[in-house]
Amino acid sequence: MPDSARASLYLILPVTDDPRQVFTLDLTLEGEPFQARIELRYFPAPDQWMLSLWDHASGELLVRQIPLICSLGEVNDLFAPFAHLRDSRGLGSLWVMRAAESPETPDPAESTLKQFRVFWGNAL
Repeated sequence: MPDSARASLYLILPVTDDPRQVFTLDLTLEGEPFQARIELRYFPAPDQWMLSLWDHASGELLVRQIPLICSLGEVNDLFAPFAHLRDSRGLGSLWVMRAAESPETPDPAESTLKQFRVFWGNAL
């Protein structure tokens, strides 16, 4: 696969309305296979969804409870601060976009997570 095609690969996380979701994903980050365990949790007090990420093979916690904040206009890469992880290979890019034309909330909230799409893939 040409590098230009590989750079555009991403997946959409399979989210539901369940307030605690745990799943494992196999993906390729920068040409290398990576198996991740993801936990999405809803916290009522801030009315916010948080994401935690583990390296499934080693069990190492890589990211703890980062808020899912929607990208408006420019892509807000939520994994950008973690480029130093995995021996400076990073975690790729994670961003949240509106799935509905006019979601009920600006960022995913208790009952609106499915009005957004959470994308993960190679670094932007």
